[in-house]
Amino acid sequence: MMRRALPALPGVALLLVPAAARAHLTDTGLGPIYDGIAHLLLSFDDLLPVLALGLLAGLNGAAAGRRVLFVLPLAWLCGGIAATMFAVAAPPAGATAVSLLALGGLTAASARLSPAMVAVLAVLLGSVHGWLNGAAIALAGRDATGLAGIAATIFVVTALASALVVSLRAPWTRIAVRVAGSWIAATGLLMLGWSLRSAAF
Repeated sequence: MMRRALPALPGVALLLVPAAARAHLTDTGLGPIYDGIAHLLLSFDDLLPVLALGLLAGLNGAAAGRRVLFVLPLAWLCGGIAATMFAVAAPPAGATAVSLLALGGLTAASARLSPAMVAVLAVLLGSVHGWLNGAAIALAGRDATGLAGIAATIFVVTALASALVVSLRAPWTRIAVRVAGSWIAATGLLMLGWSLRSAAF
C-alpha cells in the first residue's frame, strides 16, 4: 500500500504549495474597470456596508433610495480620487467594522430617517470606504481607473437592494430585511473585536 502511494507524493506536495494571495484589488486581467468591479463583489468589507445602506434606504422609502443611488457612488469615487491624489494614509482599521455595525444596526432597528439623513450616511460611507480603496490603489501603484468600476458596481448593487426593499409589502418580508441588517451588524461587531484584539497584540 505504501509503495503505491509513494509516486503520488510529489503531486500532493505540489498541491500544498500556496499561491499568491491578494487582500484587495483583485486582478482579473481584463483591465482596471473590471478589476474594480471584481474588487467590490469579492470584498465583503466593502460590499456588506453598501448592501446595508441599500436596505436601510429601501426601508425609508423610494425618495431615500433614489438619493443614495446617486450620492453613494459619487462620494465613493471622490473619496478614492482624493486618497490617490493627496495621501496614502488609510483610516483606522476599525472604520469598516464601525460602518457595518452602524448601518446594520440602523437597518435592524428599521430606523425612520429622512431622505436627507440617509444621504448624509451615504456621503460618510462613500468617503471613508472610497478613501480606503484609493489608499490601497496608491500603495499598490495600480491604475485609479478601477475606482470607476467600483462606483458603477455600487450604483447597481444599491439600485437592486433598495428597489427590492421598496417593493416589499408583506410585513414578514420587512422583518426579513431587518434580520439581514442584524447579521450585518453582528459581522461588524466581530470585525471590530478582531481589529481591537489585533491592535492589542
